[in-house]
Amino acid sequence: MSVHITSPQFKQNAREALADQPLQKALAKVGPGFIGKRAAAAEKLPEFEALRDSARDIKNHTLAHLDLYMERFEEKARAAGGHVHFAVDAAEARNIILGICRDLGAKTVTKGKSMISEEIGLNDHLEANGIQPVETDLGEYLIQIRGEGPSHIIAPAIHLNKEQVEADFRRVHADLPPERNLSEPTALLAEARGKLREKFLAADVGITGANFLVAETGTSIIVTNEGNGDLTQTLPKAHIVLASIEKLVPTLEDVSQLLRVLARSATGQEMSVYTTFSTGPRRAEDPDGPGDYHVVILDNGRSGMLAGQLREMLRCIRCGACMNHCPVYHAVGGHAYGWVYPGPMGSVLTPSLIGVEKGRNLPNASTFCGRCEEVCPVRIPLPKLMRHWREKEFERHLMPATQRTGLAVWSFLARRGWLYRPMTRMAMAMLALVGKSKGRFSKLPLAGGWTQYRDFPAPEGDTFQAQWAARKNVR
Repeated sequence: MSVHITSPQFKQNAREALADQPLQKALAKVGPGFIGKRAAAAEKLPEFEALRDSARDIKNHTLAHLDLYMERFEEKARAAGGHVHFAVDAAEARNIILGICRDLGAKTVTKGKSMISEEIGLNDHLEANGIQPVETDLGEYLIQIRGEGPSHIIAPAIHLNKEQVEADFRRVHADLPPERNLSEPTALLAEARGKLREKFLAADVGITGANFLVAETGTSIIVTNEGNGDLTQTLPKAHIVLASIEKLVPTLEDVSQLLRVLARSATGQEMSVYTTFSTGPRRAEDPDGPGDYHVVILDNGRSGMLAGQLREMLRCIRCGACMNHCPVYHAVGGHAYGWVYPGPMGSVLTPSLIGVEKGRNLPNASTFCGRCEEVCPVRIPLPKLMRHWREKEFERHLMPATQRTGLAVWSFLARRGWLYRPMTRMAMAMLALVGKSKGRFSKLPLAGGWTQYRDFPAPEGDTFQAQWAARKNVR
């Protein structure tokens, strides 16, 4: 099932997510599960911050010379016996993959986790043309049988609990004996493993994404914790790699540095369980592997980002650290964002790919606390890039008139300190006087969105600027 765009309805999506008790129970585990592990992994590596600087520089260099590294990758991949295809947009990528599958007479396709395949709606396209895609990452398999999109880029089923998974297995797995006990996660895992092993052996084509494409060798690299990616790309007749242009990296040495920050930032591991390098199809001396090896490299709007003010977003290595640390994501989950990419990275990337008209709500779904930038392994200034989209939204008159008027009034005052300072002091004095008895406000004009869910604390004194000036004078 492809992910239908509901980003314009983010506010409604968020309200529904906040009222969804099973979802809130699942989301409560996101922070403790990821944040502590990342912090511990980073603390154990003294050079972690230096590696982040190096990772940033590697990505910046690659993006500055992307055309050269693209040509080099194509040359090396073809020299190794592979085929390289370039797709301008989602439709072209879908049709390239469908053509490869048809040439091989494929009826069943196994898939490793790939956000790009979600982005282009690949599963729906294959199904509409008589080819059955089967997601083999456990989380992706769970959301596929539920007809949902991923709610997290590295943990797509993080919004589900084991009771929901058991109910789905009993609904979909027709030969599952009703008396079998599936109350434990290990039993659920064994059930999924049994089903997926059948699919691995029956598949005609395997499709994976790529964490990196190495220009030096024409190699694609996937990072997984389940081993499904290896089975997907070695057992079928052909292996198709689907990746976007920013996945290119110059050398294997560069990849080794990026891998050291990737898993630590994503799951708190030193390295993922499986890091698999694939270069071309099976050779005569190889015991296994695909007979054909294809790499489909997708643009889909990224060239425009490369040439514009959002270029830094293309450094992203899809670790998910920004959403793992984002208080807004913790509150509403990934589906509320309404497309493939959630959290802070999605708040920048989604408007870039589907247009600010559809994605304008997402850059506003941020407290600007800066935690996303603080933990990003390639130091993407996500708050700055979200601010860029807020400015575009304002320039294009896309936000409600009340917001525009409020910002215009604030801007008028903020640029005139001689007026701003006495007016804010007067406002603070009035609020302090009116709220003195209770110390808070349950209703307040122009702050209904805040007081609908929480009280507004009454000021305890003068403005910060006035207090600061007074202290300086005392000294």
